Amino acid sequence: MGNRRIRVMRVIARMNVGGPALQVTALTRGLDPEVFDHRVLCGRVGPGEADYVALCAPDLGVQRVPGLGSSVRPADDVRALAALTSAMREFRPHIVHTHTAKAGVLGRTAALLAGVPVRVHTFHGHLLHGYFSPPKTRAIVYTERALAARTDHLVAVGGKVRDDLISAGIGRPGQFHVVPPGTDLGPLPDRATARRALGLPADAPVVAYVGRVTGIKRPDRFLDVARAVRREIPAVRFLVCGDGDLLPELIAAAGDLGGALLALGWRADVETIYAAADLVLLTSDNEGMPISLIEAGLAGLPVVATRVGGVPEVVQDGVTGLLATTRPPELAAHTVRLLREERLRLRMGRHARAWTAERFSADRLVADIRELYTSIAVGKGWWPASLLEEKESR
Repeated sequence: MGNRRIRVMRVIARMNVGGPALQVTALTRGLDPEVFDHRVLCGRVGPGEADYVALCAPDLGVQRVPGLGSSVRPADDVRALAALTSAMREFRPHIVHTHTAKAGVLGRTAALLAGVPVRVHTFHGHLLHGYFSPPKTRAIVYTERALAARTDHLVAVGGKVRDDLISAGIGRPGQFHVVPPGTDLGPLPDRATARRALGLPADAPVVAYVGRVTGIKRPDRFLDVARAVRREIPAVRFLVCGDGDLLPELIAAAGDLGGALLALGWRADVETIYAAADLVLLTSDNEGMPISLIEAGLAGLPVVATRVGGVPEVVQDGVTGLLATTRPPELAAHTVRLLREERLRLRMGRHARAWTAERFSADRLVADIRELYTSIAVGKGWWPASLLEEKESR
């Protein structure tokens, strides 16, 4: 495109290990640099969080913005807003694309102050259920409604996320684009090698959890399920790959499991966890489109998960895994069933790999966002309409 390159500034609160950081990384790496000129602005990760850039993407070249973290602190927020506005006036982006809640507020406000032509925001989930008190939730809804009215395009990672937001009066149906997450998983070591690396018995049933250990993920429910499963299958082992504010509490409460639970912290070689596991367990109260379940599918693992948020859009119940209510006995029964029925478990794993690779690849994510940006560029007259016409004629 030469001098027609579209300048995109991507703003995210922090690049902690998780879905939003993976999506930002995939888009920054995947969109053609001869067509798109990128900047990624983010804050620092918080205590108990792993920095995805340092751990997995040192090539990304992000620009750190002081005060742009997850915590709401008025002085820091004003400082971050000023820094974002200044950076936008210097870079002069055609598009500001924000990710995560706080970055969505500060990034879109800065874009308005800096006169950026197009504002896009991705909802990787939402904060409508299970996060805050009713008064705080109402304040969040009012803020998001006001910002949506000044946003050109809203991206939701799933249909359920979009529908929940529209029901709350956030955005109009015509503003939304449903773009499911996309990611890749590196080569998996063989099962025996992975288990040796983690110090696991070669023949023990293994259940894995990958993600933040925090309230909305319900580590207490995970432990209840683990205890119930262990009563039925004493040899079972549980892997927890992640960190968070409730990890010390989880470790302390897991003492009665007698060493059956192994807390690994964040690891760059998450493929080793999936290679060692027989299935993945998720016990959350709320989810957007959980990347850990997408990675499990790419690894050929079935999952047992609560039927919340966008989980049913990732897991085909009875085909690629088993979904349940939030009741621990039901989750435990599904887990025991899959551990005992090897043929069922392997069949679901094969279906999961095929389904996930088709629907949730990084290439598909990049193609969807490239199409959105192209339609914006053509609509604004930055690129010729022939670009869209060529695509439609293929």
